[in-house]
Amino acid sequence: MKALRAPEMLRRLARAWLWAALALAGASTAVRAAPFQDDMAQRTLACIACHGEQGRAGPDGDYPRLAGKPAGYLYHQLLNFRDGRRHYGLMTRLVDVLSDDYLMDIARHFAAMQVPYPPPAPPASPPPADVLARGRTLALQGDPGQRLPACVQCHGQRLTGALPDVPGLLGLPQDYLTAQLGGWRTGQRRAHAPDCMGSIVQRLSDRDAYAVVSWLALQPVPADARPAPERPEPEAEWADLKCGAAPVVRGRP
Repeated sequence: MKALRAPEMLRRLARAWLWAALALAGASTAVRAAPFQDDMAQRTLACIACHGEQGRAGPDGDYPRLAGKPAGYLYHQLLNFRDGRRHYGLMTRLVDVLSDDYLMDIARHFAAMQVPYPPPAPPASPPPADVLARGRTLALQGDPGQRLPACVQCHGQRLTGALPDVPGLLGLPQDYLTAQLGGWRTGQRRAHAPDCMGSIVQRLSDRDAYAVVSWLALQPVPADARPAPERPEPEAEWADLKCGAAPVVRGRP
C-alpha cells in the first residue's frame, strides 16, 4: 500500500470525521424532527428566524413585526425586495426566485396573524418634552408650512395602518423607524411613482425626523390593532397627495 503524505492523511481523516458527524447529526435530527407538514407555517420558518415567532418582531429592533400588517403592504415589500426597490441582501436572496402568487401567499399568511403587542420599551435617554410635543404635532396634524402631511393622513387615525396596503406606525422601535426614514432619504428604500414617502422625507429635517419617531415609538398599541378598513379621506390641503403602489397579482384582490 502506498504511504500517504501527512497533509493527505490529515485531509482524509478530516473528511471521515465530517461524514461521521453528519451521519450522527442526521440520525439525531430524524429522531427529534416533527413530521413535515408542507404548510405555510413550515415554509416561512426562514422568515420567523429573523422576524420572531409568529412574525411578532425580532428581539433587536432590526427586524420589524409582520403579524397583522395589511397583506397588500407585506406583498408590496416582498416585491420591492425582489425587484430592487428595497435593498437588503438577505431578503433579496430569500425572495428573488419566488413568484408573485407565492409572495402573496406569504403576505396573507402573516397578515392573518393577530397576536398581542408588547408595551413600548422605555428609551435609554427620554426625549425632552418639547421634542415629543413636536413629534405629536407632526404625527397628528402635520406642518403645512413645511409641506408635511400628518402621519394619520395615510396611516389611519389610530396609526395602526389602513387597508389594503398602508402599514401601522405603532409598536415599532425608534431605531427601526429612524432607519426607514433614512432609507427613504438615501434611496435605499423606494416605491412605485409617485413615491409620496420619498418626497415627504426629503422635506423632513433631521430634528423633525427625530421628534416624530421618538413620539411614535413611545405610543402604546391599542388593544384592537387591526388596520382601518380604508385610508382616511384626504383633507383639502392634501388632496393632491398621491402614492404609488406595486401592481396587484392578476386574478387576485
